[in-house]
Amino acid sequence: MKIGNGEVPEIAVPVTVFRVLRRELEKEVGTLPAVRALHHAGYETGTAAASDLVGHGGRELSDLPSSEFWDRVERSFQRRGWGTLGHEDAHPGVGILRTKDWVEARGDEPDPEGSCSFSTGYLAGLLSELSGRPVAVLEVSCRSRGDDACRFAFGSETVIHELYGRMLDGADLSRALTEL
Repeated sequence: MKIGNGEVPEIAVPVTVFRVLRRELEKEVGTLPAVRALHHAGYETGTAAASDLVGHGGRELSDLPSSEFWDRVERSFQRRGWGTLGHEDAHPGVGILRTKDWVEARGDEPDPEGSCSFSTGYLAGLLSELSGRPVAVLEVSCRSRGDDACRFAFGSETVIHELYGRMLDGADLSRALTEL
């Protein structure tokens, strides 16, 4: 829903919303359907959120140097309370977003599967909308699993699918990226 000036209205909710939504969805439909639902909801929300980045700051995002683009994305997440976010080019065609304080990660409730399902979808929707082409996002580490940081790999659907397959076969992120 957009208001008269074209902006998508926002509300603030406690961070516990992620925990409660996931728990309740898992009770109702099971873990995998809950993860999928959160991912899809995140994707739709991310596409709507892209207008905030496009609509502010003067220059078009496509005209910005990479460092300025990522700085704008990082400031947007931090301003909204998601946490600090850093970007690195990990491999041609694969970027990594890294954070040690991401709000969706449940550091107080360990989860061997990770817990950033909404964020993964949100980032995919946001980056797809900003780039004008499909961008896939894969959570490759999560503080909820005991990792030191949450890391999200992103790139084309084909490359991220291949990265995921290599990691399922037992490769760690570094080796999977080298094997691409």
